[in-house]
This record gives sequence, C-alpha cells and structure tokens, in this order.
Amino acid sequence: MRFLHPDYGWWILSAFTVVALLKWRLRWRYAAFTAVLPAMKRYRASQIRRAPFVILALAAAFTGLAVMQPVIPYSQADLTSRGLDIALLIDLSSSMQEEMGSGQARATTTVVTNGRTRMDAVKDAVRAFIRMRRDDRIGLVVFSDNPYVISPLTFDHQYLLHYVDFIDDKILQGEGQTAIGDGLALSNYMLSRQATATSRGHQVIVLFTDGENNRGREPVDVLAESKAAGIRVHVVGVDLESDVKEKPAVQMLMAAVEQDGGRYFSADSERDLLAASRTIDSIEKGLLVSHVYVRDIPVYQWFAIPALVALVAALSLRAIPYFVDQT
Repeated sequence: MRFLHPDYGWWILSAFTVVALLKWRLRWRYAAFTAVLPAMKRYRASQIRRAPFVILALAAAFTGLAVMQPVIPYSQADLTSRGLDIALLIDLSSSMQEEMGSGQARATTTVVTNGRTRMDAVKDAVRAFIRMRRDDRIGLVVFSDNPYVISPLTFDHQYLLHYVDFIDDKILQGEGQTAIGDGLALSNYMLSRQATATSRGHQVIVLFTDGENNRGREPVDVLAESKAAGIRVHVVGVDLESDVKEKPAVQMLMAAVEQDGGRYFSADSERDLLAASRTIDSIEKGLLVSHVYVRDIPVYQWFAIPALVALVAALSLRAIPYFVDQT
C-alpha cells in the first residue's frame, strides 16, 4: 500500500502536535454531581474521562490517513498471441500408397510393414500437428504431377481436419509423379496471397514426401525464393529408401533446407512421423506479446470508516455527564 499524497502527512502531523500541546497546557476539569464529596475540595480528573478526546484524536488520525489517499498498486497483463501462417504440403505420388516401412524392408530384406500406407501415417501426423496449432492459420496443398490447393489458410481447424480425411489415392487419378518444386512454388504463392502486414517472418511450409523430385521446377531454386520471401521450409522424408537418400538431388534438397533455416527429418516409421510433427511444433512458435498495465485501487475507506466510527463513539461519550469537559 502507498499514499498518493504523503506530503499531506506533515501538515496533518503538525496540526495534531499543536492541538496536543494546547490540550496539555489546559487543565482538565469536570463537573461532578454528588452530595457526598465536599463542595470545596478539588480532585484530579480520572484518566478514563479523557476517553472522548483520545477517541476523537484517533478519528482525526484515521481521517488524516484517508485524506492522504491510500491506494494499493494493481498490475494486469494483457497477452496477445500472434500465430503463424503454415502451409502443409503433402505428396500424393503413387509411391505414397505403399505400406509404411516398405522402404526399410527392401533395404534390410526384413518385412516390417503393418498394413498401413505411407499416406495413412502422414495423415495421422498431419492431424496431430493441426490439433497442436490452435492460434495459427493453416492451409493444405497436395501435389503429384501438379500441385493443388485443397484449403487456403484458415483458423477453422475442424474444417481443415475434415479435408485431411478426404485425402486418398483417388483425388489425383491419372497422376503419379513427384513435382516437389511445383508444390513448394504453389505454397509460396498461397502464403503471399494471404499475407498480412505482419506476416513476413511468420510463414512456414511443412513438406511431407517419400521420394525425389522428378517433374517440374527444381526444389532448390524454389527454396531460394522461399528464403527471399521470409518463408521457412521444413521437409519430412517419409520412409525414403536408402538409395534414394543417397542421390545427389535429395542430398542437395536436404542441404538447401538446412541452409535456409529449416529442418529435414527422416521418418522411417509412424513414430518418427509423429516425433517430427511434435519437433516442428516446438520450434515454430508464434509471437506472444505482453503489455503490463498498473493501476491504483483506492482504499481510503479502510481509514474513513474507522474514523467515522470513532467520531460517533466520541460524540456519544460526550453525551454522558461523566465525560462532560468543563475546560
């Protein structure tokens, strides 16, 4: 607690001192109505009869504290969350319909498949990622021979999850190749078209693919465009075969992603896919702005009410003949 006008305290204290000195210099005499005591004999007044003055002084003290305007500082934080714009880019080439783990099975000649396709695993990872990103605008782009926008950036994540459920091998019938560069270019375009004044530096592309680019633009060239636009790109390699990982084009893509501020994840199992989604969620955080407001809560009533009670008590005692002051 603090006082808005502490300087008033010196004036109030000075006034109390003057009154106390004057009262101390005056003799305390009271009228006593009795037939027992001799009329001419003087007696010193009882200290109890000073009670009205003491209570009145207490009331004045409380009044002085109230006049000094006591307050309690109160702070309140206003938090504003600003999310990211995220484009989820999903490979729908024909190889995405192979069983998850088949790439490693071919590399090790050990059967490790579980009957679920790479697309099924990717969709589960995408759903988990969307549910974690409450404050973000998220859009959905798919590609095979050509890229297509399934959903523009939206805050309606239930709507987005609904469209994720519809993704299957029948969406892009007649296509089967992997145009990673074109998919990245369309994602860049979608993010730029829906950008706001504060979007730059807060835009992300998350690419899920199980192969190498074999159609359209070179992904490395498009990544340079993403970097120039302030867009970070993360790539999740879904169950890539060992010989595919060693190809120069794939190695160049991995290196370009890392150099441009993104991350490359090698996900050989469903657990790896979910772990990659959680890692991207942890490193891509929106901006949380905090404004602290401090205001004073008046508490003068803490002193004004006791002062009023004390004043009433002092006046009530004055009404009793025992406490009548004759000075």
